[in-house]
Amino acid sequence: MASAAVANPGPGVLSGAPPSSSPSSSTQPLARSSSSSSSPKSLSRTLTAKSVTDPILRNALRYTISAREYAILHKYILSRPRVLRRAAPSVATVERIIEGSDGRGKKGQPAAVDNAGGSGGGNGSGNGDSYNTRAVRESLRVFLGTAGAMKTFEALASRVAGKKEPNTSSKKQPLHKSSTFRLSLSLSTILLLYRVLFRFLTRLRMHLLDDAARPFRLRNPRAAATLTSPFAPAVGASLAGLALGIYPAQKLRVSVAVFALFRALEFAWNLCEGEGLVWGWKNGGRLKRERPWWWGSWLLQPFALGQLFHAFVFDRDCFPEPIGKFIVGGSTAYLHPRPEGYPSHITWPSAYDIVDSLARMARLDWPPYISPTLFPDKETLPLSLSAVRPLTSLAHPIITSLSCATLHPSDPSCLRTYLQFWLGSFPPLARLFLGLYAALALLPGGGRKLFYHAPLATLQGVLARALRTSSFLAGALSTAWASVCFFQQWFPRHFLPRLRFFLGGFAAGLWAWADRRRGRAAFLYSARASVDSLWKVGVKRRWWRGMKGGDVWVFVAALIVTGVVYERDAGAMREAGWRKGVSWVRGTGFRDWSIEEDEVEGERDEEEDEEFEPKE
Repeated sequence: MASAAVANPGPGVLSGAPPSSSPSSSTQPLARSSSSSSSPKSLSRTLTAKSVTDPILRNALRYTISAREYAILHKYILSRPRVLRRAAPSVATVERIIEGSDGRGKKGQPAAVDNAGGSGGGNGSGNGDSYNTRAVRESLRVFLGTAGAMKTFEALASRVAGKKEPNTSSKKQPLHKSSTFRLSLSLSTILLLYRVLFRFLTRLRMHLLDDAARPFRLRNPRAAATLTSPFAPAVGASLAGLALGIYPAQKLRVSVAVFALFRALEFAWNLCEGEGLVWGWKNGGRLKRERPWWWGSWLLQPFALGQLFHAFVFDRDCFPEPIGKFIVGGSTAYLHPRPEGYPSHITWPSAYDIVDSLARMARLDWPPYISPTLFPDKETLPLSLSAVRPLTSLAHPIITSLSCATLHPSDPSCLRTYLQFWLGSFPPLARLFLGLYAALALLPGGGRKLFYHAPLATLQGVLARALRTSSFLAGALSTAWASVCFFQQWFPRHFLPRLRFFLGGFAAGLWAWADRRRGRAAFLYSARASVDSLWKVGVKRRWWRGMKGGDVWVFVAALIVTGVVYERDAGAMREAGWRKGVSWVRGTGFRDWSIEEDEVEGERDEEEDEEFEPKE
């Protein structure tokens, strides 16, 4: 597959069409326009065509638009108004300019295709719309598109935040320090360098595999084996990921690196499963063993939620803020807000004050609770836990656990609080996800088509998915908080005082079983957030040292794994969009080559069957 793709790195590029077959019927070729020079209409068209053939404008046109795109633009926009139709050059003229013939090529002769073994310099000889020209053109588009998207996002964010004008501090920054400019430059540079390196290493591999390079292979066997490996272009081109360092080391860069790493590991796992390296073979190596029915991405949740819950209590500065807001907003039954009518001059602990107090309790090995109602003359609370005194002073007298007096002071029953929290948080979550999944089902695409053909089955699926997701989230939140009281009731004070939060999160993650069929996206998101948080916690506690630019090298490693998997078996990337995206980054067009190759192989098999079919 890779060899076929490399042999023609520019699928979809419109070759130079003959002037007689121009899509525009309202414009005439240059050869005919000279005979009617007396007409103002033909004269303006001739002058326009001559001005476009200027070297500067010609190169600007090549690096701005392709021949196919100009044909579409001319068909639907430029040919409609009379003014634009007179001023715009014809499609045939633009094709000859972009393809490099400059109007002097032979009539009806298409331009040469710039394959991996051709020269393709894009200098006016041969194919002007070469591989390098397309790489520069699409890199410029990535730069402009990213900059426009960032500016639009900043404008919308400022509008939502209620600011009429953007932040003045961002205006004072020079251009080279602007995050928008550096992100756009980083992404466009990655694309350009990847394509250039991939093309260079592919052509170098082809030359080294030639018989003329046999003496070099004999003199340098190790270097030749490395450079002629089918994975060499993908590995070498992945060094373009170092351009991610152009963007400053911020949260977005780390998120991009972690996301790329997780996707690469997922592709590698699919490849290993497809080749039988995970579950093995049966029947003497003739059949692969099937994946166990209980295996899935839901198994990541116990470990991910365990780490996240522990970091939320002890290392909140290393915890993802969106998940923290979700936990605080959905846990009002345990993290009590200020009651209505409570005296304003008396302080009330915030949700984060309560969580910090739980962390101090763990560091103090969970001291017992002494009710101030029963023992008014005793010191009932350590000084470091004075923030939760408004809660514990109102706790039920029969409560003996300090965590229970903090999390549910008015109800001495942990089980009743757990059930009430679960039943109270489930309906709002169900309504939220029911509306969300219903909106997704009506969006253009496969969901709306399925709703049109099978509305009842679609509604049933939306309802079931909303109920499963709500059960997972409500059960995970309630189990995580209830585990704090459960462990203090049943564990000795000094037994795993801090690790209890990880165990509680682990138990909460088991609720992922309820949404194991359709919750893969949420599971992978929480796993990525957990890995990011764990790395920050390790650096903070000096379990390992943070390497400067380590996220950039992680991104490079992810590109290497992705490229090797794509070269080995593109089908390991289950989503067709990812296969097309990798093909586009390599410069071989936004196409799914694996499906096309399967179709070609199927046609060949059918032809062979027909050839050897016995004739009557």
